[in-house]
Order: sequence, then C-alpha cells, then structure tokens
Amino acid sequence: MKEIAVLHIDPDPGWRGGQQQAFYLHQGMLARGLKSGFVCNPGSELARRMHQHQLCYHTIRHHFEADLIAAIRLAAYARKVGYNVLHLHSSHALSWGIMAKLLYPPLKLVATRRVNVPISNNILSRLKYKSRLLRAIVAISEATRKLMLADGIPPSKIHKIPSGVDLERFKGIMPPEDFRAKWSVPQRAILVGTIAALVPPKDYPNFINAAFLAAQRNPSLHFMIVGDGELMPKMQGMARDLGLEGRLTFCGFQSDIGIFLQAFDIFVMASRREGLGTAVLDAMSVGLPVIGTRAGGISETIVEGESGLLVEVKNSQALASAILRLAGDESLRKSLGYGALERVKAFRKEQMVEANIRLYESL
Repeated sequence: MKEIAVLHIDPDPGWRGGQQQAFYLHQGMLARGLKSGFVCNPGSELARRMHQHQLCYHTIRHHFEADLIAAIRLAAYARKVGYNVLHLHSSHALSWGIMAKLLYPPLKLVATRRVNVPISNNILSRLKYKSRLLRAIVAISEATRKLMLADGIPPSKIHKIPSGVDLERFKGIMPPEDFRAKWSVPQRAILVGTIAALVPPKDYPNFINAAFLAAQRNPSLHFMIVGDGELMPKMQGMARDLGLEGRLTFCGFQSDIGIFLQAFDIFVMASRREGLGTAVLDAMSVGLPVIGTRAGGISETIVEGESGLLVEVKNSQALASAILRLAGDESLRKSLGYGALERVKAFRKEQMVEANIRLYESL
C-alpha cells in the first residue's frame, strides 16, 4: 500500500491491557504523521482518554455482536474519511469490522488476538478468524500464535507482534508519604501487590491462597489487590474466611497505578491464562521483582532467575514459596529488579508501533 490510513476499532466500554495497547498504537502512529483514526463507544473509557489526550477519535454506538446499524455507520465513516485499513482490537471489533467490509469492500482487515484461548472453543470465533475477508492476525505472544496454528490458521496470516510498554510512563512518580497509612499497610511490612481485573483468567483464588500460606510463615508480609471486576465480592469473602483481614487490602480500580507499582516491594501475577501480561511489563518497567505463572506469554516476558521468578499455574504452594523466597532475600529482590529493567527494554511500545506499521504497509 502506497499510503496507509488506519482506523482502529474497539467497542469495549472499559479499560484493560488491550485498550492500553490500542491507545499506544494510535498515539504512536499520529506522532509519526500517519493517518490514524479510532472508533469507540460513546461514554467508554477509551473515548474519555482520547479526549483527555486530544487524540482524534470518533464514536459510534455499538450495542451487540451483529449490530447492523453500527456496521453501516462504520462503513460510511471509513468511506467518507478515506480509511483503507481497519485494525480490529478485539473479537467483538472483528465481527463489527467484517460486517463493515461487506458493506465497503475496499477495506483491508487486520485483527489482534490478545487472549490465550483456542479459537476452536467457539464456532463464531472460528468463522471470524478463518474468514477470507481477514487479511492478517496479530498474535501478541508466541503462545497465542501457537494456539492459532493449532486451530488451523495459516502461518502466513499470523504475525507475532508483542505488546509494548511505555518505559517513561511511571518515571518520577512516587507514592505520597501517607500512602501506607491511607491503605492500612504497616510501615515496616513487605508489600506484595498485584494489579489486574478480578476476572476468572487472573486466578485470584490462587493469589489469595498463596497470600494465606505465605502470611502464616512470615508475619511481615502485607498483600494488596488493585483492580475491580465481577469476582470482587467473592474474593473479599474468601479473604475474610481465611482470616486475611488486616493482611490483605482490596483497593478497587485505580487510574494512577504508577503510585501502587512504586509502592510495592514484590509484584505477583497469578494468572491461569494470559496472552502476554502487560501488567507484568508495567511492573518490570519500574524495576520490581516479579513472580509470574507459566501461563501463556508470561514466560516470554520473565527470564527465570534473571528478571523474575516463574511458578506453575494453579499452584498456590509454589507461589507462596516464591513470595517467601523474595521476601526473605533483599539482595535477590534488587537483582531481579535490575534484571527486569533490562529485560523490559525488549518490549518497548515504539517497537510494537513500528512492527504494526510494517504490517499495514505489507498488505
């Protein structure tokens, strides 16, 4: 293509790692002087942040998977403004984009697959991702690429482009002096934190069970969960049943996660399923020692013993042992933190942006 004009699509109302990556990509393309637009739902967190950062965007109400009215409006907008590529940043966005292409055939479709789940689990997903209308699929990790290959997606259609991290995002951010008092964290405690939505793939029962086991052996440990989601009431009840009140703090959704990352002594990602794990990259970017499970792409970000520790999924005992190991060894925490700072340079957002641009140019 001589001149790329990309319209990014994400109808999700919330804000998680996928929305952050789509935001980075749009922002990066605009910074390079390329034609890049974004369509999201009115009232969404994406719309709010686009407005806050003064990035160009357009809102179209998208109600459900096969929303024909939304598809007509999307096709008309793409034709009017002159976009020739739709980058579809979620499964719902892909459905929307395929319908728009049927209405405006010149569009070329690119989809990003961010989850580490077989496509074959869902018949609609199989139809979408195997459609001839879809020119390319971005896999954010080798684990995700392998799953798509196993599901019969041609290798030539899959392009591995890892998610990116802003290495400057949290520089200069420091927790306020009253941070620990505000969240009832003892001043001398070793603070073990995680940041993730409270949804099943993040395996919060694993994290809470590990916290219980580790707290029994090390009374100086305090645990913190930053995030919100459908499992919040259940996880709060689980923590109460295990007697973790006063040892585990639920903080809810926080937009200023840099304050929390800078306050943590150890970061844990206890997921049982993960595309890549951008929260891990964020933690590494501030030099935190990280403990992650061998879920999906997490083991592609952490080099065992150099930039963090890895444990098997759904193994609370192993996770607790890793927490205790780091809590009891300050020099190891520092060493892994330095290693994390070096390792995360391989996942700079600028590299992610450039790789996507090269993909568009190859269409």
